[in-house]
Amino acid sequence: MKRLAIDLQPGEYAVARLDPGAPAPEIDAPGGLVSVTRTAAEISVICPADKVPAGARVESGWRLLTVRGPLAFTLTGIIAALAGELASAGVALFSLSTFDTDHVLVKDGELARAIGALRAAGHEVAEQVSPAGTPSAPPGC
Repeated sequence: MKRLAIDLQPGEYAVARLDPGAPAPEIDAPGGLVSVTRTAAEISVICPADKVPAGARVESGWRLLTVRGPLAFTLTGIIAALAGELASAGVALFSLSTFDTDHVLVKDGELARAIGALRAAGHEVAEQVSPAGTPSAPPGC
């Protein structure tokens, strides 16, 4: 697998569930990732932890790692590689993809282990990211 550039996004994220008949929530989170997915069985929401819709069942404490993109649709194995590297380190994940890139959420308590595993596999992980999603210089630079 090609070395990937991965950005740790600021803040805590949540994965939430709403009943399938609920209206799709409108979540305003400028600069943050929001995903609303409806199936016949549920509405799943991924969003900043402070933006979870009222009445949702919530699994909180997630941190968001974003593969720096955009990625071509012809690329293969990115999520498989990240999942394998994290699984080898005993880190559970929740993954999703957008038009431009792939994202992996890991529990905050496993974040250091996840970053260590990704770096050991040869990936670059930027831990300080601006709200626009681009790496920012470390303090003092």
